[in-house]
Amino acid sequence: MTSLQKLYLCTYNAIEVFGWSWLLYILVSHYGDSSSTSNFWDKIWLPLFIFQFSAYFETIHAIIGLVRSNPVILLVQVSSRAFICTVLLSLPSESVGSSIILPYTLLSWCLAEIIKYSYYFMNLVGYVPYFLKWLRYSSFMILYPTGISGELLCIYKVIVYSKSNPDVWSYTLPNQWNFTFSYLYFLLMIVVAYIPGSPIMYKHMLLQRQKVFNTNAKAKKVK
Repeated sequence: MTSLQKLYLCTYNAIEVFGWSWLLYILVSHYGDSSSTSNFWDKIWLPLFIFQFSAYFETIHAIIGLVRSNPVILLVQVSSRAFICTVLLSLPSESVGSSIILPYTLLSWCLAEIIKYSYYFMNLVGYVPYFLKWLRYSSFMILYPTGISGELLCIYKVIVYSKSNPDVWSYTLPNQWNFTFSYLYFLLMIVVAYIPGSPIMYKHMLLQRQKVFNTNAKAKKVK
């Protein structure tokens, strides 16, 4: 890796740490202020979209070989969250902002991303504290289930809304293209895809954790 590439990756990861820390600050400050009457979704949606969709750069980094990550797995992880952000736009902002589902989901996302990008940054610098490595490869055991359950609850909320508002983001016959699209059935298909996909991703992260800590244990024995 060249010095320029390293500088770019350090900058990218530092920006992501800042971005997700900012999102966490917005979350905590909003719900910590009992006198606040503003809509949480109105506060959070723009920075959330910016920093969530910027994660696609991470997939590009893997594809071009800038980082040693599986681009397919990264694409699935990033796209699942980007999908949640997008479908929430089909709901009235008052409905999203007043629900506990969004902050519950966002808290898991923020903590996971702050830990991940901090680890990447420190790894590039050349010094990773053990507690950060432990968090990187252990916190998912809690944050992944809470994050996935939050994403499913978000989809469920959209499903309930689309059932009572069938024309939202749907394309029905008759039309000039002779084509129909049911937003409701599309959401149900996504939920079905979560059933096999979530355990596979969780198993992948467990194997990563085992590989990292087993390698560390073997290195200590050699010394």
